[in-house]
Amino acid sequence: MMKIQNQYADAELIKSWTGFVNQYATVNGIELHYVVGGEGEPLICLPGWPQTWYSYHPVVQELSKSYQVIVVDIRGMGTSEKPERGYDKKTMATDVLELVKKLGFAKVHMMGHDIGGMVAMSFAFNYPELIDKLIVLDGAHPSEGILQMPLIPAPGTFGEKMDAQMPYAWWMGFNQVKGLPEKLLEGRFEILLDYLFKYVMIDETIMSSFEREVYASAYNDAESIRASNAWYQAFAKDIEDSKSYQQLEMPLLGIGSYVSYNYMKMGLPYVANNLEVIGILDSGHYMYEEQPEQVIEAVVNFLTENKK
Repeated sequence: MMKIQNQYADAELIKSWTGFVNQYATVNGIELHYVVGGEGEPLICLPGWPQTWYSYHPVVQELSKSYQVIVVDIRGMGTSEKPERGYDKKTMATDVLELVKKLGFAKVHMMGHDIGGMVAMSFAFNYPELIDKLIVLDGAHPSEGILQMPLIPAPGTFGEKMDAQMPYAWWMGFNQVKGLPEKLLEGRFEILLDYLFKYVMIDETIMSSFEREVYASAYNDAESIRASNAWYQAFAKDIEDSKSYQQLEMPLLGIGSYVSYNYMKMGLPYVANNLEVIGILDSGHYMYEEQPEQVIEAVVNFLTENKK
C-alpha cells in the first residue's frame, strides 16, 4: 500500500520532468514547495484548484527550453504548508514575493491558472516593479462582479457540460461553507474531481486516470480541503483589497477557455492598460491538458514579443 501512495509523492512525480528538481523554502512564515528547471529568464508558474504543481506537466518541458521555470504550490496546496489563515490573495502574493527574493530574481515573468491567476494578478497589483510580463489563464483577480454570480442556474443552462454563455460555477458557493466539505469529501475527493473534469472540459478523457489519482491524493484529507476552500472564502477580502489597486501597466496576456473567454475579454480591460486577450475556444477550463500546444504557442509568442 505504501508503494502505491509513494507514486504520487513529489519525489516520484518529479522524475518524469527532465531537468527539474524539488525544492522547499520558508517564506512569509510558511514553507512552500516548488519545482525548478530550465535556463533563461525566470517564469514563475502558479497552479489552480483542484490541482498542484503537477498540472504544468503538459507544457513545462517545452517552456523550460527557453526559460527557467519555477512552478509553485501556493499556500494550502500540495505539500506546501496549510496554515489556518492567510488565504487572501495579497498574503499569498507576498508568499511568492519572498520566494522570488530568496531565489535572487530582480524581475520575473509570471503565469497563473485559475486560483493561481488570481494570486499572479495580486502580485502584479502589489509588486508591479517585479513583473516583466504577466499571463493569466481562466483566472482573474476577484472583483465585485463575483457577487453577481447566480445561486440558481438559469433555465436550460445547467447540463452535463458548462454553458459558455451562462456558466454555472456552483462550487464557488459550496467552497464558502466551513467544515462541511471536509466531512463530505475526505477520502472520496475523486468523486468531485471526476464530476468537475466532465463538467468543465470539452473532452474529459484527456485527463488521465493517473492525473486524477495525483490530484485526489493531494486533496483527499480534511486539512487540504479546508485550506483550498479558504482560497474561495477569502474572496470578500480580495474584493476589498482590489478597490485600492492601480491599473496594471506591464504587458498582460489573458488566455480564456470556452467557459471564461467572454468574461476575461469583458473584465480585464478594467484593470489592465497593456492587454491582449485570446481564446482557446476548443478547450475547457483545463487548457494545459486539453490544448497544450496552443497554450505553449500563445505563451512563447507573448514572452518573446518585442525582444531583440
